[in-house]
Parts: sequence; C-alpha cells; structure tokens
Amino acid sequence: MSIQSPPRLLELAGRRLLSNKSMAVLILEDLPIELFPPLFVEAFSRGHTEVLKKMVQAWPFTCLPLGALMKKPQLEMLRVALDGLDMLLAQEHPRRWKLQVLDLRMVPRNFWRKWSGDMVDACSPEDIKKNRTLKLGPAMTAKLPLKIFIDLCLTEGPLDEFLTVLFLWVTQRRDRLHLCCNRLKIFGKPTGHTRKVLRLLQLDFVKKVEVHCTWVPSTLAAYAPFLGQMRNLRKLLVSQVRMPTHTSPEKQEWLLSQLSFQFLRMDCLRKFCVDGVLLLEGHLEQVLRNLKTPLETLSITNCPLSDSDWNYLSRCPNTSQLRHLDLRYIKLTNFSPEPLKILLETVASTLNRLDLEACGIADSQLQAILPALSRCSKLRTFCFCRNRISMSVLRDLLCHTARLSQLSIELYPAPLESYDAQGAIHLERCSLLCAELIALLKDFRQPKVLIFDTVPCPQCGHMFIYNQGLIHCFCPTAA
Repeated sequence: MSIQSPPRLLELAGRRLLSNKSMAVLILEDLPIELFPPLFVEAFSRGHTEVLKKMVQAWPFTCLPLGALMKKPQLEMLRVALDGLDMLLAQEHPRRWKLQVLDLRMVPRNFWRKWSGDMVDACSPEDIKKNRTLKLGPAMTAKLPLKIFIDLCLTEGPLDEFLTVLFLWVTQRRDRLHLCCNRLKIFGKPTGHTRKVLRLLQLDFVKKVEVHCTWVPSTLAAYAPFLGQMRNLRKLLVSQVRMPTHTSPEKQEWLLSQLSFQFLRMDCLRKFCVDGVLLLEGHLEQVLRNLKTPLETLSITNCPLSDSDWNYLSRCPNTSQLRHLDLRYIKLTNFSPEPLKILLETVASTLNRLDLEACGIADSQLQAILPALSRCSKLRTFCFCRNRISMSVLRDLLCHTARLSQLSIELYPAPLESYDAQGAIHLERCSLLCAELIALLKDFRQPKVLIFDTVPCPQCGHMFIYNQGLIHCFCPTAA
C-alpha cells in the first residue's frame, strides 16, 4: 500500500482559508504574496469561483498564467477570470500591484511549478522580489493596456463557445486591452470569422503562423496584408495551397507578388516552410527575393520546382546562413547537382540539419555533392533515406560523412543490391550489406542513431528498417 505525502503547510493554510469564503475574500488585501499562487491553485481545483474573481482582481504579479491550469478550455473558469478583470478595469485608482497579462495558453509554465514546493527557494525573499510587479503610479498604470495571450487554431467551422465568449468580451473593451497571439494556425478555407479574429488581434505579437488552406485568388489577395502587419513573425508555414485550374499564369504571378511583398515588412522572419504549394513552381525567386533577413530554416517539400527555381536557390542571398534545410520529396532526378553542391558549400559552416528524403537522387548526383557534404562540419541530422543508391556509392557516402564528428542522427537507404530483379527486398542480403556499411563507419567513429530503410512494401506500405538488425514489416506477405 502506497503512503501519500502529507499536505504541505501552505496547502493546509489554503484549505483552511477557503473553508470560510467570506474570510478569504476579506483578507486578500493583507495576504502575503507567497500565499497567492498556492491559494489560487487550491481555489481553482475546488471551484471556488467567488474567491477566484477577487484573486484575479488582487493578483500581485504581472502575469496570471491561467491557461497552464487547464488541460482543456474551461468556459466557467474563463468567465470567472473575465469577471475579475472587469472588476480590475472598473477601479478608478489602480492598486500598486497591477496585473498586466492574462495568459490563456494551455501549455506548461514554470510559474506554478515554482510555487508548488518543487523548488527549495521558491518562497525566498529574492524570488518574491523578482516576481513582484512594479509599483506603478496611477498615471503610468492607465497607459498600460491589459494583455490577454492565447494560441489560436482557426478552422472552417464556427468558433467554439470558449472563443466566442472571449472574443465578444475583448471586442467590447478594445480600448482597454490587447488580444495577443504568439502562435496562429489556420486550417481549411478562411471564413468571415477568420477575418474578424485577425482584425481583433494585435498582429505585432504573432511569432509563428501555419496556414493549411485551399485558397481562391481573391481570398489570398485579401489575407496577404494581415501577414505584412506581423512585423515580429519568426516562422511562416504555408501548406497544401491549391489554386483553381482556371487561374492564369499572370494571375498567379500577381497573387504571389501580393504575398511576397509582405516580406518587406517582416524584420524577424527566420523560418520559411512551404509544403504542397503547387503554384510555387517557376516563382521561387519572386517569393524569396523580398526577404529582409537571412533565413535559419528553409523547408520546401512536396513542391515541383523548375530549373530557374533550383538555380536561384543556390545563389539566394538569404539562404547563405541556413541551419536547417529540408527538401523532402522534391524530385531532383533530372536536375543538375551543381546548384545543390553550391548551396551546401555556402552553408557548410552553419548547417545543422539536412533532409533529402525521397528526392530521387541518383548515384552520379550524389557523388557530385559528396565533397560539399563532407565540409558541413556542424551537421547533426542527415536524412537521405528513400533514394535509390548502389552499394559502392553508399560506401563513398559513409566515408565522407564519417568525418562529420557532430553527426548524431543518420538515415540512409538500403543499397540497391538489397532488391531482386523484380524489386522485392531480399532480407538476408539487405541485412548483410547494411551490417557491412555500419562496420565501415565504425572504423572512423561510433554512430549514435544509424538507420537504413527500404522502399515501402507494395502490400502494406510499411518499410523494412535496419537498425543493428532487420525489423520486418507486418503485412501478411512478409517473409
């Protein structure tokens, strides 16, 4: 039988105090600052809404990370917090400790752990001083709008009740507060409420945006200016954008110019990712040339590229300091390897992660880029699986990557000799060949994560994986 830890003194004090709600409300003015967080957690877990309203009003820290206490959106607790904020906003003479941020993001926060007893010095005088809000005068306090932080995922469907209540409350008090969002995701076709939400947000606070939409030209043109207002945007991911088949090349070019023009207003964009954006073909220069700062991450996946795109990528000034380069499922079989070679030479001193999965790279192309690849001294992750490469060239590849001392995750294709004339995998031969390659690499260094995989099984779509031994796929026809 397990023995539960006895409740701490702070927990006992909180429970005792909450047993008399009227007393709890009355003594908040004189409550020691270190008692606020544990008392708030106790009141939250036990549903003492009236005490919570008063605690929001009297909160002595700059930030109340309410979302970190929710495993899922809780409408009742949102209403409690908003009622408490209304009490706060109604004060003619603000308190000396002024709540400045209500954080509704449902992600772990150090704040509550800090006060839960996990840290020995959680309630030390230095700690309290560091977390206490500034004693602001009434005039300065009035100039500081209250900020509400939330991460948003907008879909084609109607807003849920939690967001509906929040947005209505914010709309009615826009002159007193700012609605801020660091991470914004948009799925499906944008609707009327999508635009209303974007107009409600303080777009300067947006740092990461993911767009997974089927756009029509007029919608793309209408929403592009919102991106231009996100001046502190650090990551932009655009996925599965499809244009109607009747869209003319001239119209596509104009629409892309509307989008890429917004990059001129983005001073902080470091990560640019596109996946399945078919209208990118032939327009990569048009999209990237307006970037103001060097990129750390460039991910172009599942997109057809033209010769001009491929050539521009190697000389684009904003790809010279890449740390992550992802070109998965970009078919390079018929392209010259020279642009990729030049690009790797350019980023050799900065590149940490390189993903060339399923690019259709052939033996001759791989051999052409090996000298440049071996110069990427900071490379930690290299994914080259699902390319069809012979055993002899794979030996050359591992001899070159053997020099990369920081490489910790390596994914390679099983040699072509692992398959029979009909393309079926020969398990025993595959195991022997992969073991030989691993032994070759171990002559230079000890690999950390080293995996060889085969093409997908035609019966079930699974792959055979060799990682110090062969793992079979589980389809009925597997040997």
